[in-house]
Amino acid sequence: MENLSFKVAEIEISYRPAFKLAELPKVTSSREAYKVLIERWDEGRMELLEEFKVILLNTKGRVLGVVNISQGGFSGTVADPRVIFAVALKACASSMILAHNHPSGELSPSDADLTLTKRLKSGGDILGIEVHDHLIVSRYGFYSFLEEGRM
Repeated sequence: MENLSFKVAEIEISYRPAFKLAELPKVTSSREAYKVLIERWDEGRMELLEEFKVILLNTKGRVLGVVNISQGGFSGTVADPRVIFAVALKACASSMILAHNHPSGELSPSDADLTLTKRLKSGGDILGIEVHDHLIVSRYGFYSFLEEGRM
């Protein structure tokens, strides 16, 4: 019988928070999530390029981090669910808040926004990572899927 030997990569998971968890900001509303996001969004690009970000939260609603998922063009960007959940799992996030901007300033969700949100919510349900909300943001305000009953 032939002896088969395979070489495979070793995968290691680690997370090194830069702050004590008790010092992290807490998000309990869409408005608080918007404040966290707007402080970390490059205003010079907000009305130029569409970007997708995710706020990762622990079980107490404290912000583990804000992740830049993708940057696109004038009318769209790609938000790969595999990337979103890989980052959330690595950070040991219990939940997340999705966010993106529309360079046009229009805050209403597109059909693609609705489909992606539903898909990510379903994926989160399977993985045990709650998708709390999805915000469409601009310098002047935001649209909350949760507040509008679309979650």
